Amino acid sequence: MIYARPNRLSRRHLLVGLLGSLGCLLVPLGKARSTYALPEKLVPLIREATGGVLPQAGRVSLTLPTLAESGHSVRLRVRVESPMTPQAHVKRIHIFSEKNPRPVIARFSLGPRAGRAEVHTRIRLAGTQQVVAVAVMNDGTAWMASAEVVVTAAACVEGS
Repeated sequence: MIYARPNRLSRRHLLVGLLGSLGCLLVPLGKARSTYALPEKLVPLIREATGGVLPQAGRVSLTLPTLAESGHSVRLRVRVESPMTPQAHVKRIHIFSEKNPRPVIARFSLGPRAGRAEVHTRIRLAGTQQVVAVAVMNDGTAWMASAEVVVTAAACVEGS
């Protein structure tokens, strides 16, 4: 004989449903933040690189490992959403670091003949820090992305 349970909602199912609904409310909806919380040290450098324009979040994808065993050679990729036509293209990509002795890591100049707005390189990092990539477009707008990298063995330390 098979026992058929009546269609009732158990406390466990009710609790899981309520917690799931609460979790959905905590997920931010709509547009992403317009700016990142930048380290104070980088703000004047970024304003100088963009010609005084405060960059907005979006259009830039910064890919770094979240954990780097050594700061001597950390892979980095920056990709910018752009058609790369004479009318709309990326002029420059700047990469900044929060704690390196020299915070300007790299500057790349691009144009419509680059084909796509993407750079791959390896960088040195002086410990765990925030890395910021800023793209300046030909229309004067600036876009940015930021990533936190945990470095177990620092590379570029002051005085080395």
